Amino acid sequence: MLQTSKDPERLAAQVLILAGELPKPELIRSLAPASMVNAYGPTEATVCATIWTCPADFNGSVVPIGRPIANTRVYLLDGHGAPVPFGAVGELYIGGAGVARGYLNRPELTAERFIASPFVEGDRLYRTGDLARYLPDGNLEFLGRNDDQVKIRGYRIEPGEIVARLCEHAWVREAVVLARQNGGGHKHLIAYVVCAPEAGSDEGGGGALAGALRAHLSARLPDYMVPSAFVRLAALPLTVNGKLDRNALPAPSDQAYALAAYQLPQGEVETALAQIWAELLGVERIGRNDHFFELGGYSLLAVQMLGRASNLGLSFSATDLFRAPVLKELASQICLQVQPSNSAVISVRPNGSQPPLFFVPSGFGDCSYVLGLAAEMDADCSVYALPWPPFDDVRRRLSSFL
Repeated sequence: MLQTSKDPERLAAQVLILAGELPKPELIRSLAPASMVNAYGPTEATVCATIWTCPADFNGSVVPIGRPIANTRVYLLDGHGAPVPFGAVGELYIGGAGVARGYLNRPELTAERFIASPFVEGDRLYRTGDLARYLPDGNLEFLGRNDDQVKIRGYRIEPGEIVARLCEHAWVREAVVLARQNGGGHKHLIAYVVCAPEAGSDEGGGGALAGALRAHLSARLPDYMVPSAFVRLAALPLTVNGKLDRNALPAPSDQAYALAAYQLPQGEVETALAQIWAELLGVERIGRNDHFFELGGYSLLAVQMLGRASNLGLSFSATDLFRAPVLKELASQICLQVQPSNSAVISVRPNGSQPPLFFVPSGFGDCSYVLGLAAEMDADCSVYALPWPPFDDVRRRLSSFL
């Protein structure tokens, strides 16, 4: 173990070569008197493939893995084997003199991981399974494994990319992002963070940490990559082997969501909406200042909410929700109407001078795509969705609109 604080002058005269796990920026800064090299490379590429030499004045939030060493070529490729744009995330492939011939007595695995290079004739590439991107200065940033990839609502998401952006925030020391089902049975992203002292305490609640980290990520990532909840931990749980113990990560409490300062819903409409939101979003307590999309809402849940609200006699459209996603603001635009208890007509766009258009989805309850179609349509007509009722019932409901 290095005793850096007791003998900094002796350390300054040495060169430290770091490899294995990606070092944290705090460790690099604590070893500042020494000359440091951060190396990356799997065994299949003969130990090292890239290196980064730390500058004496390093004060960054990212520790790169550097550039290829001599006689080594590195490529960042997408799922089709094409190079990704500069700054985009890709899988890291290694070519050159150091690439191994394959795995002993494992022909199938060798064929999967070692491929002929489409870029250099006669060269072989090793497919690492690691994700990386180029930083503006040309160095590579390691972003984790591609076998951690998750798929949510049709989007393929690399949790390592979200973690990298989270760790850029001054409040975050360590982070893990994974997908899990919420109380409503829907899969969403959860971020687990170990905070720096600058983050303060959790006293007072209200989701202040969640709100700050959500705003940070929203400015850097698309909406579908922003976690619904941010769970603060004193330390990440580890197995006896020192690896992350994913099974020990707790389910998020209400405080982990970007909840506004709580105010009890007022009136029949707000109370009904709050109950629907709580069931769909898996949040126990919804206040009148809470934001549907900041709590993890998305288009499919919006359609489900419209259907449930319609059954309760609450008349509003998807447009109303997107324009007023805060509970009390949405409630102020809703008309309470008496409707048949078995009515499931969902008003997607209520106004228009032309005859209305009705969507009857091909699968039970699957009408989330109607929101996107209605937004793309250049037609002056109202739009409704009916979630797969029997044909006679469809005809009866349509007749009430015509």
